[in-house]
Amino acid sequence: MSGERDLGRLLAGLDPVLADEPYVFALAPERIVPPDLRPFATVDEDEGLTVVVPRADADRLGLAYDYVAAWITLRVHSDPAAVGMTAAFSRVIADAGLSCNVIAGFFHDHLLVPWDRADEAVALLRALGRKVD
Repeated sequence: MSGERDLGRLLAGLDPVLADEPYVFALAPERIVPPDLRPFATVDEDEGLTVVVPRADADRLGLAYDYVAAWITLRVHSDPAAVGMTAAFSRVIADAGLSCNVIAGFFHDHLLVPWDRADEAVALLRALGRKVD
């Protein structure tokens, strides 16, 4: 079940996929995820429980947020011990003046970039992959 570690193959296989709807970072009330909410991710910090959820769900539940993001999944199955992939795509995204929040799962890395620049971020990631081919 281990993923890819070779940086060249990782970058060539990024295969970014953009989610259809915007996502936001919000705080779960009372540090509890509402029963009718299925977050993409949660982060438990001293200050509170962050949930990453579709903007429509946050709006429906009255959860406050500031940053509206596009969720991009890198379809390459990366090994968590791989070295250099995050640095490579982060550099490309940062050089374009985009913010980027990364969440790693067991199989894939997920990027949250500004919603209004999602297509640009996907194009940059695809171009990065083509540079390695």
